[in-house]
Amino acid sequence: MPRRARVVKRVIAPDAKFQSGDLAKFINRIMYSGKKSTAERIMYKTMDLLEAQTHRNPLDTFEQALRNATPVVEVKPRRVGGATYQVPVDIRAERRGALAMRWLIASARSRKGHSMAEKLAAELSDAASGQGATVKKREDTHRMAEANRAFVHYRW
Repeated sequence: MPRRARVVKRVIAPDAKFQSGDLAKFINRIMYSGKKSTAERIMYKTMDLLEAQTHRNPLDTFEQALRNATPVVEVKPRRVGGATYQVPVDIRAERRGALAMRWLIASARSRKGHSMAEKLAAELSDAASGQGATVKKREDTHRMAEANRAFVHYRW
């Protein structure tokens, strides 16, 4: 974070097939070593698999999965008088989306077997229905914040 000038936020163009900004960001998060065409191929194959599984618009399923995976509060360590407290803080909107995408991709990558498109489709459908590793991670984060609610007055 620079001390003088404000950080200019880049606008990410929507993806080619679904015209969705969130999907374009998600594709960018999947990408390794600048291989965007590979990431797009994985994501569009995932969307085809989602459509075959759910018989709904895959973009709706994707957005529902993102909503179910998005955290509202998190804990941050705060050092006060030699003790470190886990202080619950609200999350900015940009960080919420980034965390949800990061968690979805990490959970999909940690699944066993199959191709990345199949693992991602399974994780997205689980998250859209309110279960799976990503939703569990969000609930754990909320539970941790709730347990440390007594330290909310240390917020800065």
